[in-house]
Amino acid sequence: MLAKDVMTTAVLTVTPETDVGEIAGLMLDSHISAVPVIDADGSLVGIVSEGDLIHRAESETRRRPSWWLRLLATPEEPAERYLREFGRRARDVMTKNVISVTPDTPLTEIAAMLEKYHIKRVTVLEGGKLVGIVSRANLLRGVASWRRPGGVRVEDSALRALLLAALNEAELPMHLINVTVTSGVVEIWGVVDSEIQIDAARAAAEATAGVVRLESHLVCRA
Repeated sequence: MLAKDVMTTAVLTVTPETDVGEIAGLMLDSHISAVPVIDADGSLVGIVSEGDLIHRAESETRRRPSWWLRLLATPEEPAERYLREFGRRARDVMTKNVISVTPDTPLTEIAAMLEKYHIKRVTVLEGGKLVGIVSRANLLRGVASWRRPGGVRVEDSALRALLLAALNEAELPMHLINVTVTSGVVEIWGVVDSEIQIDAARAAAEATAGVVRLESHLVCRA
């Protein structure tokens, strides 16, 4: 699946001059955790998330950096921190370095990006313009909507090859495993190291279109 298959396209946006109080109200009313910031020509210039509004003077949650952090700070850092805590415009508080993808970015890559950068969403750009957002919730919808194709007939030899590839991807001890397929009924024989490897073999069969029934004869090493 690709970004375009699960992304939210009806995206609420704000401008660099939008008041932070209005942004906070918009997020609360719409049950969203971030809004992209779009300039006059429609280009994405930043994003304001809940995290950008946590340490605010209004809620008395300002950061109190330790004395040694103040000593190590650059001349600009205190001003930047003050602006994020007291600034009233989106451009004062927004995150400028926005992680973006294209509509054709695979969900596997997006999931890896969310994990790597510790973020909850990525913007989707096409031709430099915002066309959607993929959030963690969108990835969950992709999981929730997945259904193994029913009534699919796969030749036994092809089905066996698919299962062997899946079991190999799970890094099971393939030299100790054998798979037979007869009219879509899969039998898996062999010896593995743990119960979780038996579960992985079951998951591989359940996720493969064309499997009519699984008969597992896997056993754990003594």
